[in-house]
Amino acid sequence: MNKKLYVGGLSYSSTEGSLKDAFSQAGAVVSAIIIMDKMTGRSKGFGFVEMTTEEEATAAIEMFNGKELDGRTITVNEARPQEDRPKRSFGGSNGGGRSFDRNQGGSRGGSNW
Repeated sequence: MNKKLYVGGLSYSSTEGSLKDAFSQAGAVVSAIIIMDKMTGRSKGFGFVEMTTEEEATAAIEMFNGKELDGRTITVNEARPQEDRPKRSFGGSNGGGRSFDRNQGGSRGGSNW
């Protein structure tokens, strides 16, 4: 079964290819992904590497955690499942935007409290 690893502290110059090449020293790499900022298109400085087996993942942690990659000391550990986060609301009645509440007779904005 594949094992996913979190890799933090990556250099902004690191690429998915260089990450995959480095981790292949510990075993077969299924995937290597660097998380990018949607607004700037620049690396957020962390990513994930998926190894083929538990043993290869353990070897990768021992080989790379606290070591230097592309000029930066990286952190490598077992990835935790992504936590459910509440949906974010933009605009609408939460931010002072216009709203229509049928139970309140159609008040608009936040001024009729």
